[in-house]
Amino acid sequence: MMLDNERANFATKLGIILATAGSAVGLGNVWRFPYMAGQNGGAVFIVIYMLCVLLLGIPCMINEFIIGRHAFANTARAYRTISKSRGWMLIGYMSVLTGFLITGYYAVVSGWCLQYVWASLVGHLHGEPDYYKSYFASFSSDPVKPIFWLVIIMLMTYLIVKNGIRDGIERASKLFMPTLFILLVIIVVASCMLPGAHAGIEFLLKPNWSMINSDVFLSALGQSFYSLSIAMGCICTYASYFSKHTNLANSAIQISVIDSMVAILAGLMIFPAAFSVGVNPDSGPSLIFITLPNVFQQAFGEWPVVGYVISLMFYGLLTLAALTSLMSLVEVSTAFCQEEMKITRKAATLIVVSSATIIGVFCSFSLGAYDGLAFFGLSLFEIFDFVTGQIFLPVVGFLTSVYIGWFAPHKVVRDEFTNWGTLRGTYFHLYLLLVKYICPICIIFIFLHQFGLI
Repeated sequence: MMLDNERANFATKLGIILATAGSAVGLGNVWRFPYMAGQNGGAVFIVIYMLCVLLLGIPCMINEFIIGRHAFANTARAYRTISKSRGWMLIGYMSVLTGFLITGYYAVVSGWCLQYVWASLVGHLHGEPDYYKSYFASFSSDPVKPIFWLVIIMLMTYLIVKNGIRDGIERASKLFMPTLFILLVIIVVASCMLPGAHAGIEFLLKPNWSMINSDVFLSALGQSFYSLSIAMGCICTYASYFSKHTNLANSAIQISVIDSMVAILAGLMIFPAAFSVGVNPDSGPSLIFITLPNVFQQAFGEWPVVGYVISLMFYGLLTLAALTSLMSLVEVSTAFCQEEMKITRKAATLIVVSSATIIGVFCSFSLGAYDGLAFFGLSLFEIFDFVTGQIFLPVVGFLTSVYIGWFAPHKVVRDEFTNWGTLRGTYFHLYLLLVKYICPICIIFIFLHQFGLI
């Protein structure tokens, strides 16, 4: 059993950046950001998004860095340590719960990615446009196949996380993240070389200033918040493994840049290929599991081998993005169980992975295999997505900003930001201003906008 003063940490700065960026880079970078950018003015949306990352995303990430590193403990205990208050401590517990619930249904979609790797490998992804829709509908509602792939990807996650921070998560991140980038760049180059690809590049990157309005700004604001794994315990938990020499502000900036680069490159991967064959891309799971297989087949129809390789690489890329996010989500609950229940990491990981897999099984069943798992017109999968994404995450993010800005000991916050005075802390007062006023207001706007109230 590991004592607190023997707690593991990341071995290298590169490990910190790649692991935490891996947590932030997920399926949403591929199926949500490019579509939102294209529909909201292209380069205009990207510029506004980057501004929102500076105003909201980075300060919220630093909040969690400060809380996690200050305590060198799991997220629930970290909030208790810094606040010494039962009330604020509940934010930490809510964050852990949020991460755990997300793990369950996110694993279902991650399993779908693995299934499509297999389908690409054995040549099942070819046919008329309607074929892809029926293939996905048949597979996702099957009572057995999605469960098989769910178990496989959770087993992969278990084998990584049980080995700890350095030998498990850090080592895997150093392999997965560069591989993800290489695959992404190769597909981007292939996509941009297609005939007519310039229309897709223009759609994504050409500024359309006439589209600037409150909806575009609020959409960019929401994307900047949800894209960085804020409020689900991942950032706070990983920060608890940072060394006291880690520059928190610089790390947050570097991670945000990587996350944004992946999102923009994902757009350059999708839109040129889609426009080259006259397909208008949508968003969400239908984009990556229905639209894109059809796009790849049509776009590379004259070079079947190239289309085969691109499809295989694309779903391999998605699986890596899903897996790096799953690693961080499982680590949130694993750290909590290990430290609060005083059990070994292996046992804690087994408990978390087994429990999350059970949740995933029921979420998968609710998508068509069993009709009894729907409530209020929503499947269990959709309920988990709604409750965690639209309620828990904004509430945790809002309360964390309020606590750090108004109630946390000022000396603790400043010491963590400046590494106990060894860094100049030039932007500390700007950071504090954003956390006190801008971040809470922005999160309230996000919350109200997603319910159509503004």
